Amino acid sequence: MPQNDALDIVVLAGGISHERDVSLRSGRRVADGLNALGHRVTFREPDGTLLSFLESSRPDVVWPALHGASGEDGALRGLLELTGVPFVGSRADASRLAWSKPTAKTLVGRAGVSTPASVTLPQETFRELGAGSVLATVLGGLELPLVVKPAQGGSAQGVTIVTGTEELPRAMVDAYTYGDVALIERKVDGVEVAVAVVDAGEGPEALPAVEIEPVEGAYTFDARYNAGETRFYAPARLETDVSESVAAAAVTAHRALGLRHLSRIDLIVDAAGTPWFLEANVLPGLTETSIMPQAIVAAGRETGEVYAALAAQAIADA
Repeated sequence: MPQNDALDIVVLAGGISHERDVSLRSGRRVADGLNALGHRVTFREPDGTLLSFLESSRPDVVWPALHGASGEDGALRGLLELTGVPFVGSRADASRLAWSKPTAKTLVGRAGVSTPASVTLPQETFRELGAGSVLATVLGGLELPLVVKPAQGGSAQGVTIVTGTEELPRAMVDAYTYGDVALIERKVDGVEVAVAVVDAGEGPEALPAVEIEPVEGAYTFDARYNAGETRFYAPARLETDVSESVAAAAVTAHRALGLRHLSRIDLIVDAAGTPWFLEANVLPGLTETSIMPQAIVAAGRETGEVYAALAAQAIADA
């Protein structure tokens, strides 16, 4: 790359969320890809000096690789908007919508994508109405098996698949460990896929879906980030028409939430070939075992070039 085409890029990673270590791994992969193309990359964590640093240094663009609340709930992105420094990824308002799984389900469902039946329960509901009656109502209305998860958050932290009635109370406790609101969702049986959506100026495009097959049990935090614990198929082993439906559902979800530049849309494809929306991630994992890098390679592209194209688009969108 000619020197005058090189960009000054700040890659943000780390932070104080439960996903700090994953964020550091993602950030280093992004930085490595951008450095290989000749960009001038500053790798740093968010701290008390970040905003003053951005004001004084005025980089061409910020590339956030912050997972969890510190990077995905919209707060930091709102501050970046106020600084006027371009940044890769969704704006604050769209990030807030996607960060809330119940809100995302509502908006994507209204856009025509199937999403499993569910109920959202703040912890206070159990105190007000009694745990026994609340759980009995849940089991009567949704039936087993269920998936219990925090209403906010990522990387499958606090997520439990409930197959027996005796498992539900503990699943609720685990979900509330990560937040005050839990989402209880009817489990859809089928093929679990994740679709990376990228938009470098020509509209959102679904990359090849990646099929997820844990070696044992569910796609847990450890299965996501420890090599060898999950089998990935990129592209997913789906019929052509089903693959097209999955791609269309992912792009619809991306648009319905107002997302920008990149996202990862998680879905389950049932036996009839219907994709069911589960959640959207405004900052997909970018580690060596993550879905998005696999999808980029499956599309015949280089990860660093995609990350650089998104940085250039962020500048164009500013």
